[in-house]
Amino acid sequence: MAAKGNGSTSVHFVLLGFSEQGRVQVVLFVVFLAIYVTTLLGNVGLLVLIRLVSQLHTPMYFFLSSLSFLDLCYSSCITPRLLRDILDEDKAISYAECLTQFYFYAAFATTECYLLAAMAYDRYVAVCHPLLYSLSMSRRICALLVAGSCLAGVTNATLHTGLALRLSFCGPKGIDHFYCEGPPLFALSCTDPAPNELGMFLMAGFNLVATILAILLSYARILAAALRTRSAAGQRKALSTCASHLAAVALFYASLVSMYCRHSSRSSRRPDKVASVFYTMVTPMLNPFIYSLRNQEVKAGLWRLMGRKHSAEK
Repeated sequence: MAAKGNGSTSVHFVLLGFSEQGRVQVVLFVVFLAIYVTTLLGNVGLLVLIRLVSQLHTPMYFFLSSLSFLDLCYSSCITPRLLRDILDEDKAISYAECLTQFYFYAAFATTECYLLAAMAYDRYVAVCHPLLYSLSMSRRICALLVAGSCLAGVTNATLHTGLALRLSFCGPKGIDHFYCEGPPLFALSCTDPAPNELGMFLMAGFNLVATILAILLSYARILAAALRTRSAAGQRKALSTCASHLAAVALFYASLVSMYCRHSSRSSRRPDKVASVFYTMVTPMLNPFIYSLRNQEVKAGLWRLMGRKHSAEK
């Protein structure tokens, strides 16, 4: 079937996913289901904890709660469909559903890039300008940074989806991926996908470079400030506040960059699938644990909440 330009709703694609894995798909289903359930429990738990513990009502945890909510949306955009496709022989997805998933995936991924950069700026202000922290990171500024991250995500997704609407599809319908990603979708197009590939390369490149530079600059200033501190305890405190954030950033960007450095729509998709599993499923699962297990304030808040519940039961 063919879709031309702004597209016929009669077109259906087939998400090939991990169908080539054969019997291993049952194992993959169990693993992906466990990851998704853990993602839901971890992020919802962190959101509830931050909401209920007043000591965590600070800019840092406002950003962290925004990240948890974003990870819930990000993972839920892709994983439930993947779980259904593993069990179902009919892996068809309509043209409209495919573009919708593509739009929200692009929006959430881009938003997370800019949100991580905003969180790095928050840590820079906290460590390097502690006396100005309450003024520099007011509620209004924090809300504007999160809103700006969302705006960047929506803008990027709208541009990519707009470019995708120009494509015609008249050949094979099998998308060699487990969700509607740009390059494998472009590979099915009868229209020359070069403008789409160039647009994705430029826009993804700009978003990645801009946010990575912002993060590296923030942590370079934090490291410099820590090294200027004569107190060893002060150095450890300054660096420990950023360790969990750096771990989350490294995991997310390593998988994202490894995929978008291979921007050709005609290349093999197997490495892309592995990278995609990491930044669409593994990273959202690990984020709440990375931030909470190394964070004394989160641990103290959890114990305080449990103590309050225990007292109420008495």
